[in-house]
Amino acid sequence: MNEKPNIAVLSGGNSSEFFISLKSADTVAAHIDKEKYNVFVVQIKGNEWTLMNDLNCGLIINKNDFSFSDNGQKETFDLVVPVIHGTPGENGLLQAYFEMLAIPYIGSGVLASALTFNKYYCNTFLRNSKIVNIAESVLIRDKQPYNSAEIISKLGLPCFVKPSAGGSSFGVSKVKSVNEFDKAIEIALKESDEVIIESFIKGAEIQCGIFKTNEKVFVLPLVEIVSKNEFFDYQAKYDPNFAEEIIPARISNELTLKCQNITSQLYDALNCKGIVRMDFILKDDEFWFLEVNTVPGMTNESLVPQMIRKAGLTIKEVMNSLIFDKIGK
Repeated sequence: MNEKPNIAVLSGGNSSEFFISLKSADTVAAHIDKEKYNVFVVQIKGNEWTLMNDLNCGLIINKNDFSFSDNGQKETFDLVVPVIHGTPGENGLLQAYFEMLAIPYIGSGVLASALTFNKYYCNTFLRNSKIVNIAESVLIRDKQPYNSAEIISKLGLPCFVKPSAGGSSFGVSKVKSVNEFDKAIEIALKESDEVIIESFIKGAEIQCGIFKTNEKVFVLPLVEIVSKNEFFDYQAKYDPNFAEEIIPARISNELTLKCQNITSQLYDALNCKGIVRMDFILKDDEFWFLEVNTVPGMTNESLVPQMIRKAGLTIKEVMNSLIFDKIGK
């Protein structure tokens, strides 16, 4: 009898979203079929890569070949599932590492991960594709002088100041006056050495989840976000008292299909793989692109799991599909 494949679910990372990743990874690991696969959670924090399963908790991962030793027996992995939000799991670094080791992994590859992780460069790339509307933006790098008045003259107020290379939960500010601008830049620079300033597009926030296998395209029901804060910030995302997450979104079937079609086109244009969530603003029946999440939140309360359940699927079914698509087992 063939042994069950070993699957590593990666958690943690080196960004402010470390603890969110731990919860997401635990959810993903819990929904991988244990009758088919041996599932290991690997926590990454800087240079400390350790197993977190009860039976082998604390065992060290050998980074030379991504293996570990248990009672003198070497164990390797047949597949990796990165569930790390931010660096190094969402920006292409781990993907490059596993490519060099020839270990298959679920999710977007090196280029797609690196491109979508950097909001400014992703916007620049997509602006040329003409698939979706893109807000005007300006890039500022750390230590680079900038002129607040010129930027605000170009983009208007309010505007959004965000870490360009980073997630969407930390370091984001909605700037309403020139007096708030420098502080917003300072906050964003704590998360990334590049900052993107974007024009404000007033409308409904709509999010769409998608994944594709060799056999089928799964475009999930849309979510409409109604934040009680200025925008869908960290508090609104993780405290149900500060936002409504409405599934399906309260828009027409025509607009729903339009958003799902745009999402599918963007997924292909960026060469995304695995589960991806794309965020938009809907204004005057037109969709404006916000960002791509190639490693979206996967806690039970997160948006993508909610979309999956609304589609009549389970996380276990989705993970089985993605795993089988990758290793054929």
